[in-house]
Amino acid sequence: MADDFHKPTLFAGSRFEDYVGAEDPAHISRVAHETATALLARVRKDPHPEVVGRLVEFTDTNGIDAIAELWARASPHSLPGALWALYLLRALTVQDADQSSFLYQRGTEIAPTIDPLVAGAPIPTGPAEITALADQILRGVFEGDFAIALDRAAAFCRITAVGATSLADDMESTAPDRSTALTTKALRLSHMAADLVVCARLWRAGSLD
Repeated sequence: MADDFHKPTLFAGSRFEDYVGAEDPAHISRVAHETATALLARVRKDPHPEVVGRLVEFTDTNGIDAIAELWARASPHSLPGALWALYLLRALTVQDADQSSFLYQRGTEIAPTIDPLVAGAPIPTGPAEITALADQILRGVFEGDFAIALDRAAAFCRITAVGATSLADDMESTAPDRSTALTTKALRLSHMAADLVVCARLWRAGSLD
């Protein structure tokens, strides 16, 4: 990834596809770390609004698979693992903004923490607000404090997990399958939040790579 990229087409889908098919674990890990480091360093050095916008919206036009090929198998406590989690969180939020906002709003109503303040979504939180929050968090990766972006994403996950757990409890007797799915979702979000917290701590210590 040493060659130059013109800003309007920075890291286009065709470039990501160069890495598809690499099965050697060492090679996969090396590519994941190299691309994550190069991408973050280059964009943060000159966070041109057009470039940042294209990166934030990358999965809207290219899907999540291209990024998954690069970073999904990285350690969750690494730079590529953190970027994968942030992109995945945004993609899942945008994919179903109605449910995402409903679970998030429910979580803010019962969460006994300052997570709603950390995440920073307007209250009440509808589909437009939850989508804007997901965009803001990912945008902060490239043009803000990276650790704060991770903290906001972790709070987002925890709030949504609380909302999903609450709804699962309500549906346990009337829709057990749906309740189980929501419980699983909450568990995964909780794990993601914990991983993001670790990544934020490592970033602040200068050891997230």
